[in-house]
Amino acid sequence: MSIIMSMTWKEMLRKRVMLLTLIMTFVFLGAFWFVAGTIGGRGMHQGNALARGEQLLVDFANGSIILSLGFFFGSFVLAFLAIFSSFSAISGEAEQGIMQALLPRPLPRWKWYLGRWLGYVTLGVLYALLLFIAILLITESHASIPGDPQAWFTSFLLFASTVPLLITISMLGSGFFTALGNGVFMTMLYGAGWLGSMIDKLSSSLNLETEALNSLQMLTGLISLLIPADGLQRRMLAELFSLDDMGNLINTMGTSMFRLNDFSNLPSNSFVIYAAVYMIVLFLVGMLRFQRKDL
Repeated sequence: MSIIMSMTWKEMLRKRVMLLTLIMTFVFLGAFWFVAGTIGGRGMHQGNALARGEQLLVDFANGSIILSLGFFFGSFVLAFLAIFSSFSAISGEAEQGIMQALLPRPLPRWKWYLGRWLGYVTLGVLYALLLFIAILLITESHASIPGDPQAWFTSFLLFASTVPLLITISMLGSGFFTALGNGVFMTMLYGAGWLGSMIDKLSSSLNLETEALNSLQMLTGLISLLIPADGLQRRMLAELFSLDDMGNLINTMGTSMFRLNDFSNLPSNSFVIYAAVYMIVLFLVGMLRFQRKDL
């Protein structure tokens, strides 16, 4: 199993998708530095007009906006790395005849599947850690960020949790669809989750009737259950900003500085537990499917 995992690392480092991800990351971080500097400069040239307490609130609000933007686009980069590194894990190698050369040897299929999964996940989580630290450092250089290490740790776990989730779904789909079909399926599924989240954020401002609003919320709820990635990202921001402790402050301010973030209707602990159980179930289903798949 460790051999399969190391083969997966070498393959991912050799693939162009990893190179493209690194190029996108450097471009993103460069643009993010410029955006963070622009937003972080708000309220910094007003002399003594702002009291110290107000300035701290402005710094926190700027940091909130910068972090939200950073993790919004960072989650896309992380998701596409997870999807496009694993979408052809089974079907692609079966089509190329690689599995026919590996699996006849005394290697149980479950070990191959688990080794592949661990290889994709470990490299993806390592990339998530580097991206997470880079976003925090850039934000800290231009504005204020939460200073609680426990909040950093919890939010990182939630940020990186989309990696094993998406890889699990992608490997499951690879057991049913062709490599190209699974890539299209995963892209559309992730896009549907993002669209459902945006509709959920905007639904309260659409002035819809109660029945239509309930139907819309039911639809977005079903989408979030099908692909919980975006819900985990929203919960990550809540943990990073420690909203349980600062909720009254944000409600009191009620200014446009926090309007970018959707701090209402945040995913609960039950949702996080559901996402973990959902991933485990899909992993077991994918492994069972691979055990019975005709290669």
